[in-house]
Amino acid sequence: MTDSPYTLRFDEPACNKDNVQLVGGKNASLGELMAVDDSVQVPPGFAVTTTFYEAFIDDQDLVASIEDRLADADVDDDTSVAAASEDIRERIEEASFPSELEDELASAWTELRDRNPSDELEVAVRSSATAEDLPDASFAGQQDTYLNVRDLEQVKQRTKECMASLFTARAISYREENGFDHDEVLISVGIQKMVEARSSGVMFTVNPANGDRSKVRIESNWGLGESVVSGSVTPDSFLVDKPVYKIVDRNITEKRVMTVPTDAGIEEISVDDERTDVPSLTANEIIDLTDVAKAIEQHYGEPQDIEWAIAENGDETQLYILQSRPETTWNDAADDESTSADTKQPGEKSTAESILERL
Repeated sequence: MTDSPYTLRFDEPACNKDNVQLVGGKNASLGELMAVDDSVQVPPGFAVTTTFYEAFIDDQDLVASIEDRLADADVDDDTSVAAASEDIRERIEEASFPSELEDELASAWTELRDRNPSDELEVAVRSSATAEDLPDASFAGQQDTYLNVRDLEQVKQRTKECMASLFTARAISYREENGFDHDEVLISVGIQKMVEARSSGVMFTVNPANGDRSKVRIESNWGLGESVVSGSVTPDSFLVDKPVYKIVDRNITEKRVMTVPTDAGIEEISVDDERTDVPSLTANEIIDLTDVAKAIEQHYGEPQDIEWAIAENGDETQLYILQSRPETTWNDAADDESTSADTKQPGEKSTAESILERL
């Protein structure tokens, strides 16, 4: 890939935590993960940068129309905000990329496809906003993600839809309520090769129930991880002691549904009867996940909330890390303890509530 302000491979040195303003929080994290060590495998991909986004909306004269539409909205009226959101998103999604940007996106897509010549390339197209990792705000989950995208035309349209999701009604209201200027938060988009997952899930490098940093909590299901993070299934769960790799608690659930890729994107299907009560991870895979969790936590220097997937090819398996972010519940609790001895106040969220809100 040529040097460009518009796209950046995840494995390029500039895709890191110091360049969140260029590639957003999710993409910066993927670049960081690629630099951890050889045990951390990240599916390849590239960022469509915030510079691309700004050039796009400038070229299409969208800046003034967005500002005017937001100014006309009554931020205290949900219906008014929803109408403004719909209008803005429609304008962005129906606009055309200028030829320079379209050519750059096509070039990056072609390079990613050429690096995976034996496969029909399927990608996830994920929003990566610049404000996702702000310590005093919670922007996570406000923008869109699209899975199992298969060709350049789909990539272009999904990229525009991710950019338009910077103006969901929820995102507009959140910025208004918390005093963020709408032009202060920019958006990048990540284009990442999909993993054909046998099992997927999340793990926390701290026990989310009580903040014990000597433990790793792993949650898993068959298929793609969307069934876990959406709450549509109660996943298998394993609590592992980091120092000795001992599973100190396990709960194998009856897993009736799983998420799989389809021509139209993804869908939930029934799990085969013979697998519903079978653990979705082997003992060796739990050890491998714990190893990777420790390496990522050491790299960042604080507890992490990690998304992962395991691909299976015959008798061989490969663990991939799809995302890592700070585990905010207990990181925030540690920060609070360092400045105040106050106990939990009435009305504050429980650990479980905070975790579910982030997913």
